[in-house]
Amino acid sequence: MSGHLYEVLAVQRLLPVLRNADADEAVRATTALLAAGCRAVELTTSTPGWAGAVARTAELADAHGRPALIGVGTVTTAGQALAALDAGAAFLVSPYPAPEVREVAERREAVFVEGGFTPAEIACAVRACGAAKVFPAHVGGPGFVRSLRAVLPDAVLIPTGGIRPGEVPDWIAAGATAVGIGSGLPADPDALAAVFAGSRPVRPDRGERGDRGPAGHRAAAPEPRP
Repeated sequence: MSGHLYEVLAVQRLLPVLRNADADEAVRATTALLAAGCRAVELTTSTPGWAGAVARTAELADAHGRPALIGVGTVTTAGQALAALDAGAAFLVSPYPAPEVREVAERREAVFVEGGFTPAEIACAVRACGAAKVFPAHVGGPGFVRSLRAVLPDAVLIPTGGIRPGEVPDWIAAGATAVGIGSGLPADPDALAAVFAGSRPVRPDRGERGDRGPAGHRAAAPEPRP
């Protein structure tokens, strides 16, 4: 269906990964991203009160009226997976192989992007779900994704970790379906909207607020982190 995460990411190209100080900040940042035309956003379990933030944003729509796809990342246990899905999460993401999360996702028929770094881990995730989070991506660089793409031509590959917005074109050219970005997106609403207009890869935010996330909120932690 047109709203499937993988199809959305193939167009959106950027997956914002939010690590905020609290749930209210996560909601504000997510709302700003949706208003800018972003549709898929990943919150993380590192944010205090993350389940409440998911519940408050799961029913929102983006600037074009399309239902938001709010996911939860850094999911490593069955309990976190169940809590995320019960809160309304559209997808789950782990930083490394997480069999118990995979089991919950299969049982609940939920989209799960399992993390991995070695070719074996990534291939296993792709066989199970069709997609893999390549983490920490900066260690291998775009060339690593290019090599993975050669043996996994149909996989949804989402490199995440240590990638700055201005580097996104290199990763897309190497074969990434989309790139997880934890910091560096523009704070200015118009500049943020330009990022998602036509799904063009973003250039670095060279203003003084380059260490802040959407809507001017400071990113809670620099990448790489799960």
